[in-house]
Amino acid sequence: MSAFANGIGGTIFFGIDDNKDVFGIDDIQTDSEIISQRIKDRISPVPNFVLTPHKIKEKDVLVLNISTGANTPYYYKSDGRKEAYVRMGNESVPTPEHILHELILKGTNQTFDSLITTFRKEDYSFSLLKATYLQRTGVRFEQTDFISFGLVSNDDFLTNAGKLLTDQHLVYNSRIFCTRWDGLDMGSIHEDALDDKEYEGNLIHLLNYGCGFVKNNSKVRFKKEAMQRVDKPDYAERAITEALVNALIHRDYLILGSEIHIDMYDDRLEIYSPGGMFNGKIIQNENIQKVGSSRRNPVIADLFHRMKYMERRGSGLKKIIKETEFLVGYTEELKPEFESTATDFRVIFKNVNYSSENSDQVNDQDSDQVSDQVVFDKIVDFCKNERSKKEICEYLDYKNLTYFSRKYLKPLIESGDIVLTIPDKPNSKNQKYVTKRK
Repeated sequence: MSAFANGIGGTIFFGIDDNKDVFGIDDIQTDSEIISQRIKDRISPVPNFVLTPHKIKEKDVLVLNISTGANTPYYYKSDGRKEAYVRMGNESVPTPEHILHELILKGTNQTFDSLITTFRKEDYSFSLLKATYLQRTGVRFEQTDFISFGLVSNDDFLTNAGKLLTDQHLVYNSRIFCTRWDGLDMGSIHEDALDDKEYEGNLIHLLNYGCGFVKNNSKVRFKKEAMQRVDKPDYAERAITEALVNALIHRDYLILGSEIHIDMYDDRLEIYSPGGMFNGKIIQNENIQKVGSSRRNPVIADLFHRMKYMERRGSGLKKIIKETEFLVGYTEELKPEFESTATDFRVIFKNVNYSSENSDQVNDQDSDQVSDQVVFDKIVDFCKNERSKKEICEYLDYKNLTYFSRKYLKPLIESGDIVLTIPDKPNSKNQKYVTKRK
């Protein structure tokens, strides 16, 4: 009961075993009274519940319906102990500390981002917030807006929302870890990452740099039609922005040592954020078209809505799908996926160009590009001095590092025309290439 009341509610059946076999209750009146009394004695505060008798297969059973509670957390008391529970999968488990803190805030009608801190506004700057607000709304950010938008208290102390929007890094776990992995799986950062960055601080800063990382590590191919050239990006830029905005706004900042992760692979992009759905539901069990708005950090959400980064009515997941559907080459199999647990949320985008890239039928370059042998000769000449893969690609104006490596670098290494500077760690991020001395 504690777990159901602390979550999305639930139902308990008395007179039916775990195998769903009905064995019934002999004295339904007495058992009803005992169950009701136990609830009042053991659960604090007492949640809303309804205990109803039913007949199933001519046997008496009791059905106990527990509503999701507004006065969280609901504690179970026994043998001098007092502990709150939550549902994780099919089990009721003691509440992790960060979820307990969130339940306490919920029970007092507060949110993390609205809490007032001991940091004074006069000690910090908000240049990025003011510049972005003016750029996106055409209106200046006034001093009175700090209070009216919930960033500062009447006594001039920052709220947690204010801390997350200063130019300084005041909230330690306000961070994004971004990695472009080489291949389809996660590996060692030092050996299997083509690019990795860590960003921290202001939420607008994180959004801009997170989107920039994705853009720099994805490709825009094209196909020629009769009268025009049609661009074919790997991912829908607006959908990525929407997903990252959702991650920054709806994540759980109470989970210490946590951060948002952007992981890019050859065939997909994943955005992970700490904290499950705020209403306790599991996104895999929900109809995406009917998921309502439930905001963990309403102060931040309201400000991002004012800056036109998001819509207030909670249509973010639907917009992610809709924007992706506009991509050239999109099919139903490439529909974005959403996964959540009690402690995290993940959005998975499929690379719409992966299958064509994998078959070597699509090239980043124009159809009138120079022959392969000329490219080989240019690489050998350019690598008379040690060069990184990125330097070689920039020199030849290639953007697809994976394709370039397979098409040109690998044959030159196999032929011995160029050699690795760190041969025992071919995937090292410090790896460079040099022409073999004659």
